[in-house]
Amino acid sequence: MRRLRASLVAPALALLFGLGLSSPTLAADCRSDRVDLRGHWGQTSFSVEIADDEAERAQGLMFRESLARGAGMLFVYPEPQTAAFWMKNTLIPLDIIFLDQTGRVIQIQANAIPGDLTPLPGGDNVFAVLEINGGLAARYGISIGSEMRHKIFSKTSPIWPC
Repeated sequence: MRRLRASLVAPALALLFGLGLSSPTLAADCRSDRVDLRGHWGQTSFSVEIADDEAERAQGLMFRESLARGAGMLFVYPEPQTAAFWMKNTLIPLDIIFLDQTGRVIQIQANAIPGDLTPLPGGDNVFAVLEINGGLAARYGISIGSEMRHKIFSKTSPIWPC
């Protein structure tokens, strides 16, 4: 009887995933220390540190000599605004992913050069910014229009709710 049940469960789960439905675990697993991104390319997650006040946003990832591949920093603004980043005192190349208030990627600055003081614009209506290791956005397929899930977007009308 156990074999029969297992043989019925696997096709049912495959059908759910094939229809684009997420598993109950994924849907309920929205944590403050992680972001999930999805798009036509698939889905990925990063553990994140949150920078949600002026001092934390100013410090960012400066002076760090490394960043784990599955890690990043999520900068959060009190309200959407025009934003640009630079790489002053940043020692590692970063992909800088700008998001609107719904969690949609609106701009990506790929492989930002360590120490470069050139402003890297994110555009208008930036509510959050994710910094990850340089090159990962392209490697995973993260692009403009990709969607992010995190608790910070629950106060608005998120495109991918927690």
